[in-house]
Amino acid sequence: MSHERSIVIVTPALADANNGNWQTASRWQRMLAPRYRARIVRAWPDGDAAARDDAMIALHAVRSLPSISKWAAQRGSQGLAVVLTGTDLYAAGGMDPLAREAVGVAQRLVVLQERGRNALPAGVRGKARVIFQSTTKRATLAKTRSHLRALMVGHLREVKSPQTLFETAALLHDERDIFIDHVGEALDPKLGALARSTGRRFPNYRWLGGLPHEDVRRRIQRAHVLVHASRAEGGAHVIMEAVSCGTPVLASSVDGNIGMLGAGYSGYFPHGDAQRLAALLVQCRDAAVFPRKLRAQCRARAPLFAPAAEKAALERLVEELLG
Repeated sequence: MSHERSIVIVTPALADANNGNWQTASRWQRMLAPRYRARIVRAWPDGDAAARDDAMIALHAVRSLPSISKWAAQRGSQGLAVVLTGTDLYAAGGMDPLAREAVGVAQRLVVLQERGRNALPAGVRGKARVIFQSTTKRATLAKTRSHLRALMVGHLREVKSPQTLFETAALLHDERDIFIDHVGEALDPKLGALARSTGRRFPNYRWLGGLPHEDVRRRIQRAHVLVHASRAEGGAHVIMEAVSCGTPVLASSVDGNIGMLGAGYSGYFPHGDAQRLAALLVQCRDAAVFPRKLRAQCRARAPLFAPAAEKAALERLVEELLG
């Protein structure tokens, strides 16, 4: 395939955001680079280069809507793919109205986990493709038996439900051998203040703030269990990163997490249910058979998150866009 074919990836978040959108855009650019001229922009059109673009992949239907609308006005739906995030699909009361607008004008839709298609209007589900995001596999590390260390990764904002973790830390404050580490920037200052006060009141909880991605991955490797408490998810990077290094996951039973880990996974708790999460952490500490079962279930899902699988699905998508 000639390098003359140009793919533009639109993402509301560039490298400075260090979030899932940026990780996806950067990885997809690398995967497409051998066959296509692929570039990342925050908004389209972006000058003379835009005239040479043959296809657009827009991450985040709502936040990229101005770029999506301009492409549709100039080119129609041909060559336009919209990647739907958790906040696109699972806004309060259903799909975000602005996301519906983006969905209507796209040639192809991309969801990042296998339940995402169900959240789309029935009439457009045929346009949807599932592309599981991927990460490199890492060694499973031996864990100490002297205590249990749980880790939650996600910027502090309401949709990630950090309050559930704060409440869990309070419930477990008498359990001297269960420690909770929490990584993420305080995008909501009130939640940052709550994280600080939780750490002061309950020494079993530590808020570590934002950390570089490589540091986060090492912490996921070392943790006994990853906690993922979100209210809504499009397909969480941290889940696949945990699965790919053999760290089991305790996750809220929302569609975005079930679509990653599978309907039969044993490590779910109802969204917002700190008591159930606390009980699962105690079970991970006390019953060796339980984390073993979770690890086995994660191993069975790991091939879905292999880079070769993501690259093949992405290349199929681009071939469809280019007709």
